[in-house]
Order: sequence, then C-alpha cells, then structure tokens
Amino acid sequence: MTSKLTTVNIKPFSTHRYSVIWLHGLGADGHDFEGIVPELALAAATNIHFIFPNAPVQPVTVNGGINMRAWYDIADSALENQVDTDGIYQSAAAIAELVQQEQAKGIKPEHILLAGFSQGGVIALHTGLRYPERLAGILALSTYLPTTRQLALERSAANNNVPIFMAHGILDLVVSIETAKAAYDSLTAMGYQITWRDYVMAHSVCVEEIQHISEFINNLFKPFP
Repeated sequence: MTSKLTTVNIKPFSTHRYSVIWLHGLGADGHDFEGIVPELALAAATNIHFIFPNAPVQPVTVNGGINMRAWYDIADSALENQVDTDGIYQSAAAIAELVQQEQAKGIKPEHILLAGFSQGGVIALHTGLRYPERLAGILALSTYLPTTRQLALERSAANNNVPIFMAHGILDLVVSIETAKAAYDSLTAMGYQITWRDYVMAHSVCVEEIQHISEFINNLFKPFP
C-alpha cells in the first residue's frame, strides 16, 4: 500500500523495529519536527523509522482562504465552532494508511507511535483512538480534540489503554489551555489513561517538554540487541 501523502523520513540506522509517525501543525510541513529527533536522545534511536507526513495544501478559512498545508480547514479562531469533521476524517484515513504501510513492512502496530502538534495532534488522537489494532502510544502536543462526541461510538477497544501523552503551554494563544484541558477531561472521563504536562510557554515546544517526550518514548521503545 502506498500512502497518498508525501513524507519526510529519517530511516533507522540498524534493524527497523519501531516507527514514529509525527504530524506537523497548520502551515508547517514535514520538516518542522525533523530536527527534534537527535534532541530526544532515544535509547532505541537506531531502530526507529521517523515519518513526517506533509499535510495537503488547501485554503484555510480563518487565514483568509490562503492556501497552505493543513490537515483540515479552520473556520474560526474559536476552534470548536464550525468544525471541519469531513477534513479530519479524510486526514485520519490518510494517516491510517501510513500505519498500514509500516505494518506491511513487518512492523507490529504495537511498535508504531502516532505523534502530532496542534492540528497534527488532533489527527494523531482522532486516528489512534479509532485504530482497530493496538498502537504503541499517542503523543499529542499543544492540541485539542473536536471529535470526542463521535469517539464515544467510534472508539477502538484495542486502544482503550493506549499510553497517551498530552502537553500544552499555559500561555498558548492559538489553542487555549482551557480547550486542551476540555479534551483531556473528556478523554479521561471515557477511561483513557493520559499523562498531562503543562509548561510556561506559548504555542511551541520547550526544552523541558522535549525531555518529557523522550522519557515517554523511551518507556515504549526499548533498544533492540
């Protein structure tokens, strides 16, 4: 299976045992988080295939209809208004194809981690919690989840206990921490086990957060002899 999405890749230097599919935010591209990989200092780094997909280019209403890379349209700065659910589901299907593509290489789904920042985090959560086979975990950074209502009916039992890491900046003016905490509260009420971290930062990533991300991934992916 070949995904419809183009990707930026960091291939494993040793035997391929794990895969991380990391989604960028609105207006960025697959190179956005490429530079974070060496900073993570992962114990199993040589066994991990990092895949950074490029979102499709499309007009984004809140930005005056300008074409940019986006996983779905945003109609209003109040993110829960006029949610582009069709766009979310379409992007989630494309990411699920990337997961299946890794599985076709012999990588077990429980060795595949979904990660995303902002819009990318929405898609990582939406896709991962519905994926029919158990994944390694979900990393959701500076994000929210406008499809929690649908998730109650569409959730996958295979990922009821998937490890989830959510992190947010308390000074975030793009995705408010209140919006993020609402998603956290909804998911926790549904029984998901989530590690929550917040930081004195805006809509970005900080050094302390990178350390916590490293700890999260190191707990999931052990070095392969």
